[in-house]
Amino acid sequence: MRAEDVLSAPSLKYRRILLKLSGEALQGAAGFGIDPQTVDRFAGQIGAIADSGCQVAIVIGAGNIYRGRELTRAGVERVTADQVGMLATIMNCLVMQDALERLDMQARVMSAVEVNEICEDYIRRRAIRHLEKQRIVLFAAGIGNPFFTTDTAAGLRAVEVGAELLIKATRVDGVYSGDPEQDSAARRFSSLSYDQILDQRLGVMDTTAIVLCRDHGIPLRVLDMNRPHALLRAVQGSDEGTLVYAGEAPAA
Repeated sequence: MRAEDVLSAPSLKYRRILLKLSGEALQGAAGFGIDPQTVDRFAGQIGAIADSGCQVAIVIGAGNIYRGRELTRAGVERVTADQVGMLATIMNCLVMQDALERLDMQARVMSAVEVNEICEDYIRRRAIRHLEKQRIVLFAAGIGNPFFTTDTAAGLRAVEVGAELLIKATRVDGVYSGDPEQDSAARRFSSLSYDQILDQRLGVMDTTAIVLCRDHGIPLRVLDMNRPHALLRAVQGSDEGTLVYAGEAPAA
């Protein structure tokens, strides 16, 4: 086991989770591309929660390699730009798969677009079977269609595979009333509802992803991936980052 014997191995609150990682998270301090040390560090954290018995699915964005808005502003058709972004997510997933396998973890990349030479096609039942066998599943290429973000892909895949928690790993330790990097008066929420996020336009994830999770009762936890053991504490039910809930507020 890793992470100090999985923090003394308390029981898990969540047995199956989906982790949404931004592509920017993989670039580390470089500002672009993939930083191997950052990927290895994240793989170690993911491996620790898998070692604890949690079934782990992952969706990774592509902002470290490719920014679609810049291409569309330059005149590239939106559909083409989004297709390029799908391919970039496959690259990120393959690199993360390699890092996990070097830690002796079993990992599978499943793509929403066909690239059979390098990874599996996404098939829901097969993905669930991989998870049941304690294989880490990386969902690549979004949902396979243009005009939808990887946030939406994370929400959709979480619903499809029956995830008990969606974790969005960011650079800040939760959801704030404003941008904490620009507004020193911004306050962090310990918890709030999906409806509050929509009403206050907090911009945690895109609206489609928020509505998917709200309507299917999947809680969301927003946390700082760079905090040691943050992922592990989240799957153990600790008050890490910000909890976003559907319906009534959870009991204290």
